[in-house]
Amino acid sequence: MRRQDKAAGTDGPPTGQFTGHRPGSSGYRGVLVGLAAAGVATFAQLYSLQGVLPELAADLDISASTAALTVSAATLGLAVAVIPWSAAADRFGRLPVMRMAILAAVVLGLAVPLSPSLPVLLGLRFLEGAALGGIPAVALAYLSEEVSRLHAAVAAGTYVSGTTIGGLAGRILAAPLAELVNWRLGVAAVSLLAAGAAAVFMVTAPRQHGFVPVRRSAPGHGLAARLAANLRSPRLLALYLQGFLLMGGFVAVYNYLGFRLGEPPFGLPSSLASSLFLAYLAGTWSSRAAGTLAAKLRGGRKPVLLLSIGAMAAGLALTLADNLPAIVSGLLVFTAGFFAAHSIASGWTPQLALEGRAQASSLYNLFYYTGSSLLGWVGGYYFQQDGWPSLVLFVGVLLLAAAAVAVLVLRTGDDGGERTPSSSKVQ
Repeated sequence: MRRQDKAAGTDGPPTGQFTGHRPGSSGYRGVLVGLAAAGVATFAQLYSLQGVLPELAADLDISASTAALTVSAATLGLAVAVIPWSAAADRFGRLPVMRMAILAAVVLGLAVPLSPSLPVLLGLRFLEGAALGGIPAVALAYLSEEVSRLHAAVAAGTYVSGTTIGGLAGRILAAPLAELVNWRLGVAAVSLLAAGAAAVFMVTAPRQHGFVPVRRSAPGHGLAARLAANLRSPRLLALYLQGFLLMGGFVAVYNYLGFRLGEPPFGLPSSLASSLFLAYLAGTWSSRAAGTLAAKLRGGRKPVLLLSIGAMAAGLALTLADNLPAIVSGLLVFTAGFFAAHSIASGWTPQLALEGRAQASSLYNLFYYTGSSLLGWVGGYYFQQDGWPSLVLFVGVLLLAAAAVAVLVLRTGDDGGERTPSSSKVQ
């Protein structure tokens, strides 16, 4: 059930139901630019401390795994907040909720560098992550309602591209400033960048046409029922596990790579080691390319997802070399594979949801960021005890498990054909 759209300048038909903005229209461009900017604002802040972990550990006299808690605190806050944000989005609308979330996150992000102690820092990071959760919790539901269904996979890839640029910007900007001055200045600079991206989002994202507010749920269609419906779907659970396992392994690699490159035989300064975060540009390309490929292949999303996991495994193996060019090459392939897989899994999730698209996306993000918080932190124990090969083995097992789940549960060519007109009434 979608609103009738008769407003001038929108991309729906003059009469009847709104069918989504199409490529070439101002509305389509606005959705993509707005969500890309929101992705930059969100992920620049979320991972800004990952680029300064060695300096933070030295400044606060803590271990690598304890320093990584500053990343995990934010992703944990995001994980626990995505479902409440999705419920608010059902009631008040996708766009108003995203605007509220991004403004709160910017304010909290500017307070983080002022933290006087580790407990305060962790508390602020948790709250910042909780505020940031309003973007990934709602963005793909907003996108699926505002963009033509035929072009949803490509549009989702563009949104994920924005997240990669944000993640890169947060790390690459904070690390050199941390080495030159201190980690606080580096993180403050990222927060200012996020504020600018948030302003772009506020101006460019078009008003919602496909959203129908859930004022009072029919019996059996409340928030708990919508969550339960999505959790009962084996294929949605398989996609949630993709997020949990792949994101956990990805964050583990990036959390501790800077520590490895600062040790012999490399001994790289943080400013130089942080340049490896440029590998995120491979993800900027691959996330959109994966959506385009999935739209063209007869098999749809599943073969692209499996190919992406295979690329992650190949790149991960290359990082075992004690050779910097090999590590860089491996990181590029690993990163490209991850963002391609994430683009496919996250964009597929709302398409398979029989009801509660916002909750389906929120559950994906709950698993995704729980994996980031938990597995990204656990990987530090493997690294500290037995070095990089042990961490690579840990992440390799996660990739194998994700591929096995995808092979056994997901269906080739199933890109959301289950949805019926009646099932889309509950958003």
